[in-house]
Amino acid sequence: MYRVSDVMTRQVIYLPAETTLDEAARVMKESDIGDVVVTDGAALAGMLTDRDIVVRAVAERADPATTTIGSVITREVVMIEQHCTAGEAAALMRERNIRRVLVCDSERKLVGIVSLGDLAMRLDPASALSDISEAAPNM
Repeated sequence: MYRVSDVMTRQVIYLPAETTLDEAARVMKESDIGDVVVTDGAALAGMLTDRDIVVRAVAERADPATTTIGSVITREVVMIEQHCTAGEAAALMRERNIRRVLVCDSERKLVGIVSLGDLAMRLDPASALSDISEAAPNM
């Protein structure tokens, strides 16, 4: 039985809410990731995904050079403890209709991110989602 800590991505990139969309997109491309954690000072403000950029900014014709990520982030973040099972993470994603969950330790310190693709690669390596996720890591 896999734990969340076995399947999560440990690389977490933090960006301040004042970061522009084009800079965030560059960071995602350079780091080969599809999400960043957004901060407001020392506080966690939310999460930004590549999909947020497309749906909440590009589709609305927001200027990526002047629009800040704080204006398009998902503010409601969902967390799971790293020792929970991968099945519990999958159930949480299904229940909340989300593709990524922040992973914390027992003291609620952020230690990673688990995505639907991460789960697919471990739980069902023969799935189409697993193939896609493996071809493009951390989608």
